[in-house]
Amino acid sequence: MIALRVVAFAVAAHLAAIGAVAASLSVIGIAHAQDATTLKKEMLGQWELSTTERSKTCVVTIKGDPVAQGFKLELEPACKTALPFTKDIVAWSVKGLDIVRLQDATGEAVIDFTEVEAGIFEGLRQGEGVYILQDLAAARSMAKSMDQMIGDWAMVRGNGQPVCGLTLTNTEASPDNFQVFLKPKCDAAVAQFNPTQWRLERGQIILMSKSGDVWQFEADDNAQWRRVPDTADPLIMLRQ
Repeated sequence: MIALRVVAFAVAAHLAAIGAVAASLSVIGIAHAQDATTLKKEMLGQWELSTTERSKTCVVTIKGDPVAQGFKLELEPACKTALPFTKDIVAWSVKGLDIVRLQDATGEAVIDFTEVEAGIFEGLRQGEGVYILQDLAAARSMAKSMDQMIGDWAMVRGNGQPVCGLTLTNTEASPDNFQVFLKPKCDAAVAQFNPTQWRLERGQIILMSKSGDVWQFEADDNAQWRRVPDTADPLIMLRQ
């Protein structure tokens, strides 16, 4: 009798464990479904598809209307010229939890994107490189911000003492990066660094030397750009 009770208890415990696992899987499944559903809603609207340096851009309007193999989208007419691979894109879908797929008529991926930060997705095409998909309004705001960076700057110490002059240009030096030129009579530390390229990345001005050294500057509350990490004797960039 005791043996039967032990067996019954073991069976009950086993069934309870199975139930707990099933419940956990159910919760995970619901969470996953909610993640995919949320992403589908967030993708609706206008997006900019571009090369990383934005030298070639294309506006994509993502819609929620079901079509064969996915959902409807519209590409502006200039897309096929700017980015030839877009001629094969006829729909979009969400794959798994976080992959935004721009696909052909058979549902196969033309390019898959994953979110790298809020509202910005990256996708790779083998043999071509990385492409960016980002909210259109944010992309245009970024382009405007970058245009505002182009021109002459002064680099000064925290006490206002000038140490160098430099010019940021929109002349492409390499993918994602643009040429920067130092003016004569720079402080020795700046002259030794000797930046040749720059870019605007995630709210920072990035200066890069030929040797691969990098200086980063962030905007402060006084509309100045301070080198980070900050020091007791800060280096500041001022628009001229």
